[in-house]
Amino acid sequence: MKKNIHPAYGYVVFRDRSADYAFLTRSTATSDKTIVWEDGNTYPVVDVEISAASHPFWTGRTRLLDTAGRVEKFRAKYARARGQK
Repeated sequence: MKKNIHPAYGYVVFRDRSADYAFLTRSTATSDKTIVWEDGNTYPVVDVEISAASHPFWTGRTRLLDTAGRVEKFRAKYARARGQK
């Protein structure tokens, strides 16, 4: 590999606040926020919206989506476009 062209690869904590779950891994992701991990060391922390602890596929819990609203929006958008031509 060429030197000085790749991003820094180090330890980072990814935290899913909705599931109260965090894990330590290596990544090129960075953050200004830090957290003291279980081993006593301080690592950058990246907050994520969804992880395996909160994803419906892995947890078996379903989420209610507003599909009716989306379909109506789609129909209204293309009804206007069809009327303009």
